[in-house]
Amino acid sequence: MSDPSNGAPSADEVAGAPTQVRIGVLGPVTAWVDGAEAPLGGPRQRAVLARLVAARGRVVTTDQLVDDLWERPPRNALVTLRTFVAALRRGLEPGRTARTPARLLVTDGPGYALRDVAVDAWSFEAAVSDARDLVPAAARAALERALDSWRGTPYAALDQPWAAAERARLTELHLVATERHAEARIALGAPADVVPDLDAHVAEHPWREESWRLLALALYRSGRQAESLAVLRRARAMLTGELGVDPGQRLRELETQVLRQEAGSAPAPDDVWRDTASAYERVVAAGAPSRLESTATLLRALALAGGAGLAAARSQRVAAVRAAEQLSDLELTARVIGAFDVPGAWTRSDDPGLAAELVATAERTLAALPASAPDAVRSRLLATVAGESRGRPGPRGPEAARQAEALARRSGDPAVLAFALAGRYLTSFGRAGLARERDAIGTELVDLAVRHGLSTFEVLGHLVRMQALSALGQWDAAHRHADAAAALGRRHERPLVDVFTRWFAAMRTAASGAEADIAERAYREATKTLDGSGMPGLADGLLPLALLALRVWRGVPAEGASDGGGSQAGVAGGGSWGPYEPWARPHLLLARGADADAAAAVRRIPDPPPDLLTEVLWILAGRAAVEVGGRRVAERAVAALTPAADEVSAGSGVLTAGPVGEHLRALTQFLAR
Repeated sequence: MSDPSNGAPSADEVAGAPTQVRIGVLGPVTAWVDGAEAPLGGPRQRAVLARLVAARGRVVTTDQLVDDLWERPPRNALVTLRTFVAALRRGLEPGRTARTPARLLVTDGPGYALRDVAVDAWSFEAAVSDARDLVPAAARAALERALDSWRGTPYAALDQPWAAAERARLTELHLVATERHAEARIALGAPADVVPDLDAHVAEHPWREESWRLLALALYRSGRQAESLAVLRRARAMLTGELGVDPGQRLRELETQVLRQEAGSAPAPDDVWRDTASAYERVVAAGAPSRLESTATLLRALALAGGAGLAAARSQRVAAVRAAEQLSDLELTARVIGAFDVPGAWTRSDDPGLAAELVATAERTLAALPASAPDAVRSRLLATVAGESRGRPGPRGPEAARQAEALARRSGDPAVLAFALAGRYLTSFGRAGLARERDAIGTELVDLAVRHGLSTFEVLGHLVRMQALSALGQWDAAHRHADAAAALGRRHERPLVDVFTRWFAAMRTAASGAEADIAERAYREATKTLDGSGMPGLADGLLPLALLALRVWRGVPAEGASDGGGSQAGVAGGGSWGPYEPWARPHLLLARGADADAAAAVRRIPDPPPDLLTEVLWILAGRAAVEVGGRRVAERAVAALTPAADEVSAGSGVLTAGPVGEHLRALTQFLAR
């Protein structure tokens, strides 16, 4: 009963597969391919897909599928089933050519199974399960995402017995998720906000003892002791009078605590901070090595706060690493280095000198570690080498990233793997045209982070996908990831996310063909987010480069492409153009009529560094070469840009010089003359 068309896919076939396929059963059975709803056919055909979802990736035999689809199977049931499968494959993989093996709904032995798809029910179950082991803030975030994916009655409109059983199971899990979410909100100091939701929940599900307990706890912690006791008595009366059971232990314990006024309200965050810091100072001896580890962990949180916190964390991190290395304790040094797993979304270092020192220390530590050192420890050191080598030419950064990823996968630690993937992203700029590779990294980061409550890496994954999808010209999808990153940034107090999403919005305005003054105004508004951001690697020269790239794309003279104050900084050397001066100088000299100086400047243009702006800088170099007749630079630009011929020079997510193919046509026409 095997399907002869379903062999192992080749690399080329996988490369042409849809960017993302999601299947939803937390409501009507639906599928989305790259964000667009896929045609799934009628109810029984949808039931085939839903039955494979219920199997959670396991093979369902054709005989089982026939029995599960029809109470009285027709004589041609097997033929009909195969027709349904073929139609579903067309809907899920619309780009798959004839005789190309299916990648998602595969034939496996005597039946079918789903592979490499995202399913809302699977993610929902994992999130609810994982939330049990998370701290309240992470649990609340994970459960909010899970509950947001609930679209209605699971497996709606399917009446087969297996669907009814799955529906009942998922509905029970939804009730558990609602209660755990309420519990996390209470623990985070918002009991009064939870009371109305729990009141409605108890009214709808009066047999759920945990709901009664949480409602009483929320009331008590809101200062409403009498109402809390009344709820507990109502719960007791309902349980004993209507269900004939005694209240459980947790409900009885809460009633005792409320009567004794022991179910105290959560302390204020500032009180917790003060008391904990005071206890730490008393208990942990001054000079203890463990203080360095605690410092590294604190610096991680400080860096994520952005602004002055990021700048302070950067310098103090190096100080902590130096102090650890002076103690001649290799494992301590490795832990202090690896504890600062703050991922970067920008490929130019904020402080190259400090970055080089961290790389050197990490390399020394790696070389001296014993062979028995855990994979996770080595992976974190290698990921640090990769991340701190960003934007620097040479093979070491990408090599360290590959090694870190391999060790992380072997370790089985999701946080270590997320850090390694972040390092791989920062070093994935060996040539132009690698947006699809980075989108795959971002996709895995988001999935990994959602499943394991790694909010910082979830933010990074969305930003990486925002950048990569911009380069691929998939603006709507990029916008969805920008919105997701912004929402996570607000929820988890990550102010730096707003910098990237505001710049993305400005870039999209420019890319949409808006009038020049509107596009430039959007860039100038976005640059306000850079003030005090603590990210000089991003901020230095960014606005004038964005304006220049826009003008070169639209064939407008470079005059006026400055820092917003009217100065042609960069013509005199340096100034607000920062690291981009070599690529800006020829255009500004041309705008001034200094053609001979511009030609000399073109000849001195270096290869751009391997980073997010590689394509834009090559475009600036190539278009300047066309203007001054610089064939050698134009040839270099064509060779560098050709791999990105089908991309948009927007992979930075913050600025664009338009479709790469437009500039390649101009360059090849010039070279053909």
